Amino acid sequence: MFSVFSSQGRMPKRNTVRVLAAVGLLVFLIMQILPMATPDSLEQIKKTITKQQAVELAAEFAGSTLGMPVPSDDALVTYETRSDIYGYLSREDLMEAYAKTYEEQFPLEVFRVRFEQPDDVLNALTVDVNLYGGRVVGFERILTYNNTTKEMLKKQGIESSESLQALEGNLSLEDKERLAEPYLKAFGFDPAKLKPDSTANKPGLIYEVTGYEVGQSRGLIQFNYENGETSSMESYFDVPAAHTDYVKGQKKLANWFTWAGYALFSFVLGILAIVYSVKTRPFSSFVRGLVLSSIYFIFSMVGALNMLPLLQKDGLEAVFLIVGFVVQGVVTLLIAASIYFSLVGGDGLWRKQGINLWSRAKEPEYGRHVLSSMQNGYLWALILLGTQSVIFFILERVFGTWSTTDASQSAYNMLYPVLFPLLAWVAGIGEEAVYRLFGIPMLKKIFRSTFIASLISAIIWAFGHSLYPIYPVYSRPIELTIIGLMFSFVFLRYGYITAMFTHVIFNSILMSLSLMLMGGALNWSAGIFYIVLPAIVAFVIYLFNPPGRPRSIPPVHKREEEPLLTSPHPEGHL
Repeated sequence: MFSVFSSQGRMPKRNTVRVLAAVGLLVFLIMQILPMATPDSLEQIKKTITKQQAVELAAEFAGSTLGMPVPSDDALVTYETRSDIYGYLSREDLMEAYAKTYEEQFPLEVFRVRFEQPDDVLNALTVDVNLYGGRVVGFERILTYNNTTKEMLKKQGIESSESLQALEGNLSLEDKERLAEPYLKAFGFDPAKLKPDSTANKPGLIYEVTGYEVGQSRGLIQFNYENGETSSMESYFDVPAAHTDYVKGQKKLANWFTWAGYALFSFVLGILAIVYSVKTRPFSSFVRGLVLSSIYFIFSMVGALNMLPLLQKDGLEAVFLIVGFVVQGVVTLLIAASIYFSLVGGDGLWRKQGINLWSRAKEPEYGRHVLSSMQNGYLWALILLGTQSVIFFILERVFGTWSTTDASQSAYNMLYPVLFPLLAWVAGIGEEAVYRLFGIPMLKKIFRSTFIASLISAIIWAFGHSLYPIYPVYSRPIELTIIGLMFSFVFLRYGYITAMFTHVIFNSILMSLSLMLMGGALNWSAGIFYIVLPAIVAFVIYLFNPPGRPRSIPPVHKREEEPLLTSPHPEGHL
């Protein structure tokens, strides 16, 4: 049997890998980190308020401006973003001009503070506070449905414009302007620069702010009314129709990539994993994979529970939250089962060929192999970070790639943001099991080529990331197909454990940086901890599996300095 401990494979020398890792780190720092260290960026980070500060500012506003004293000890704070205008500004390279002139009154990112049942009439009151600087920029009194829900009902034909206007109290334009006036003064808008927007075909009142323009976008202030009173106010820049239509088309394409290119083929791989788990049983064990798939399930459910604030922000009742988490648990369990069978079936397929790409704890030198896998994982993660930075640079200049914000993916919307980087282990364990350990040998049986099998598995994996807010949507699959091939290279040369560590470390660094940018000693400490956690895990495994410890499985080859992969024939190499 061939082993990852064999010294006969064609491996990159450790010194070469170290040099490439150093170059990758340097490129990553220059292209990704340094741009965030500009004076403007550092000033923005410095101005970022905490959630507690947002609650205090919102409570003060509710009492002084709205005349609604609210308790500040029981408020829900979520992160909201104007992803439409954020994307437009990014696409047209107008972000810097916008930030200097309009960011304070028309922020792209806010903390939305929700006070439940602030009086005997309202179900909730929300106050929007600028994430940077803490200026209150909007509010909404919620009697039955919030504005977002009303718009959704209208689109579904459940509520018509006429019924929504009747809900307002059949106010005239003059009535609406009179009710809006005190809030315009409170928010510091000059009435001389405001004119009602006659092009808006919706209930409420929309003011266009004269002279507030960037590109083809203009500043607007929107009021909504309910029962003859002002129910909400928000200030924002609109988005050109052409941009909105473009994004809609891109999202449709992303859905095709996700469901037809990723979900369907991943489902097929999951079924095949069950089949080949049984067919290769003499070469593997059904005990294998239980620990890793259990870790995947636990960490995934922790991640789902951690998103509770995002589900609570629209006032969902407890019964719906419970049902939602039960459904999420069932789905996650099925995915964890698929990963389990991928681990068993993939290990069996490789060992049937005489190749050991996932060493067992009972095999010789296991502890040292895990330690070396971790070390190689850090080196290759740095290489991947540098490569990704170069790919981003090329995509931006060739395809005009741009991105926007997504509140559903923000750590700000987590119950405990410090748990966010745990999801790096979910991706590293699951994706390397399905698309490398099992996907490559399974597809190789069909296409008779390791490279084609690696390419197809990388494409399927890449399609699974199409729903990220990066446009054009095909730029993300291009990037991740290249990254996926590099993961395949690491897997075929070093084995599953190294590929898993590489993936975990790669994601941990990126996720930890996002956490650290939120500020605070806890987030910084947690970020550093998660970056070194793979090393801690590897050292603990090494301590329990020291060199020279007797093993029940005899060695296949004598192990030399580096753990290497040997394939029985040239096809085993990319």
